[in-house]
Amino acid sequence: MHKSSTISSKGQITVPQEIRKRLGLEVGDRVEFVVEGDRTLIRPARSEVNLFEKYIGILGPFPGGEEGIKAWIDDMRSDKDYEDQDSE
Repeated sequence: MHKSSTISSKGQITVPQEIRKRLGLEVGDRVEFVVEGDRTLIRPARSEVNLFEKYIGILGPFPGGEEGIKAWIDDMRSDKDYEDQDSE
């Protein structure tokens, strides 16, 4: 795909609609320009903020800690009903 745009006197460009749709860009979104060798990429700007930060630890620790998690996974993997669903 090859699209082009003209730079205005203020250094602004219009991102073609097809590119905006492909990147999921909407009015007010930020983009970043990444220079890689002789190429420059445009992509949606990545937030430095972890959007899930406020949810970390909300449920408290898993009962039994890491060993409890491993046991739960092992139990799920060896569950007969689970195996039967897999073969259907």
